[in-house]
Amino acid sequence: MTGYGPVDVIAIDGPSGVGKSTVSRAVACALGWRYLDTGAMYRALTWAVLRNGSSIEDAVDVAVTHPVSIGTDSTAEEVLVDGAHVETEIRSAEVTSAVSAVSAVPEVRLLLVEAQRSLIGDGQIVVEGRDIGTVVVPDARLKIFLTADADIRAGRRAREVGAEATDVGAALRRRDGFDSSREASPLRPALHAVVVDTSDMTQDEVVAHIVSLARLVVS
Repeated sequence: MTGYGPVDVIAIDGPSGVGKSTVSRAVACALGWRYLDTGAMYRALTWAVLRNGSSIEDAVDVAVTHPVSIGTDSTAEEVLVDGAHVETEIRSAEVTSAVSAVSAVPEVRLLLVEAQRSLIGDGQIVVEGRDIGTVVVPDARLKIFLTADADIRAGRRAREVGAEATDVGAALRRRDGFDSSREASPLRPALHAVVVDTSDMTQDEVVAHIVSLARLVVS
């Protein structure tokens, strides 16, 4: 994909539990830019697959017959399937356990990447996911890869969902392995990405660091 300049798109990638969504939305708000959570698109499609009792192999057909749409307002989440809001439903444990398998289907990724690029449009948007800098917007000059110690990520996610850290940690390791080893768009830092280890950083510190990098590019 070509045509994006260095200030038009901030690509933020990283594994589960590293705080991508919260950080990315906060960066977008600080810059006055739009925000796109690509993971929510895969979650919405996964929810539709589960709701319809379809197999993962039929995910592309489900995407066509039950269209997913997502807002890019950095101040509010808006995710719809068939025109109905599903912001809460897509965060369920059932969806979380199935989303990696659905998102690993190459045809699904092709379809949703096309939709994501359409939403990105002329830029001035913070986009987060697992393949933004490598696949969706490889020309983005500011590419961030967030990471953190696995135990710290598990603890953070456990506090968010009210679960045991050991159980969450096992689930995160499974998803990390699945996402990193899949054939279609594996999770990995993009070329020239700035790797930010958030293990010993507060959320505000991470946001401030990325915003400072963005403003250097803008200037």
